[in-house]
Amino acid sequence: MKSRDTTTDETATQTFRDRFRGDVLREGDEGYEEARTVWNAMIDRTPGLIARPVGTADVVTAVSYARENDLVLSVKGGGHNVTGNAICEDGLMIDLSEMDDVRVDPKAETVRVGPGATLGDMDHETQAFGLATPGGVVSTTGVAGLTLGGGLGWLSPKYGLSIDNLRSVDLVTADGELVHASEDENEDLFWGVRGGGGNFGVVTSFEFRCHEVGPEVLFGPIVYAYEDAPDVLRHYGDFTRDAPRECCVWVNSLTAPPLPFLPEEHVGTKVLVVVAFYAGDVGDGEAALAPLREYGDPVADTVAPTRYTAAQTTFDELQSAGARNYWKSQNFTELTDEVVDTVVEYAERLPTPESEILVHQVGGAVNDVASDATAYPHRNAEFIVSPAARWEDSSKGDEYVEWVRECDEALAEHATGGAYVNFIGDREGRERTAYGSNYDRLVELKNEYDSGNLFRMNQNVEPTG
Repeated sequence: MKSRDTTTDETATQTFRDRFRGDVLREGDEGYEEARTVWNAMIDRTPGLIARPVGTADVVTAVSYARENDLVLSVKGGGHNVTGNAICEDGLMIDLSEMDDVRVDPKAETVRVGPGATLGDMDHETQAFGLATPGGVVSTTGVAGLTLGGGLGWLSPKYGLSIDNLRSVDLVTADGELVHASEDENEDLFWGVRGGGGNFGVVTSFEFRCHEVGPEVLFGPIVYAYEDAPDVLRHYGDFTRDAPRECCVWVNSLTAPPLPFLPEEHVGTKVLVVVAFYAGDVGDGEAALAPLREYGDPVADTVAPTRYTAAQTTFDELQSAGARNYWKSQNFTELTDEVVDTVVEYAERLPTPESEILVHQVGGAVNDVASDATAYPHRNAEFIVSPAARWEDSSKGDEYVEWVRECDEALAEHATGGAYVNFIGDREGRERTAYGSNYDRLVELKNEYDSGNLFRMNQNVEPTG
């Protein structure tokens, strides 16, 4: 390897390899390029070593090796985070993809998930028993990174965030110690991993509470011509204010792709897509969603009984790996006229056909939890608005990134001042907006569990030392 920053002497490296059961890869080794590749093609870093654990003992060995040799350390779960914090330049990357086991206890209605599992892996197992736990909306997202930042998806208004359904974790600390954290054991650490990101160690096991969901839910997009967007967005804000918690509705401003249910004249034009989900009896959902579906003059309405696992994969193709992506986000307590006007203004000049402005519904059970009960502080947010640029050409991007930043700044004038950590596109500088009033307590926890800041490839909480 290249320098003291990237590795240590060959004797120490060989000793590490001898003690490590999984693969240890250098640049040029088979599997190295695949392992260092993440969802966002903007990220192009070359770790000095990539360690692929097959169990917790390997994680302990890798963390200890990085600490003892003063190496930059990064941790890859699903590799779906937009900032690409999973990949370090030089140093040691721990790739957890081999630790993707999922075990359901249908009687207890719990699931235990390995740190390399994706939402698709988890949903496949839990749905075999008619169960689910809140997660994201793209099945290729890693469970670990999603959960450590909060975990927002279709089930959240009814059942809360992923962290609100987390019962326990096993975690390897910076000292190489394996600890168990729950409401009854290492409670302070359990508080911190629920929204504090990967600042305190490598989680090797997540245990979640599950709920009866599906196998069918009422789900699908309702599409409007963009000239109707202002009125539809305002109606959407009114609808969600009084909708039952089984309803979760997200709204996307984008350029219409060639989908089979869209009239040809609307393909390639800007549209507003209202994506409706109902987590309950389909008949009840038909009645609950009727005011949404009957509003205005949609060009398509595909809301129908859908397998939950199919709903979870609906947007996989639109969010497939290999494109370049840049996001930001702002939290809102309501969709005011000013917020709607800002969304419409910037959507009218989306920088690429793949770019979008997505409005996520939060609220409901998410906001039943006190802001200081977990590290995730944003328990007053009813909506998250995320401008997102997406493009293929590696020679371009500056103007696309600038569009996201300008839109984000315009939205910030009407926002709460907080931001969901999983939707922050920059590696540094948003820690206070991500962790809010809980930041100082997170610093105290960081001082206790990682005073040397070994785990710093994240929205970092810096220890005072």
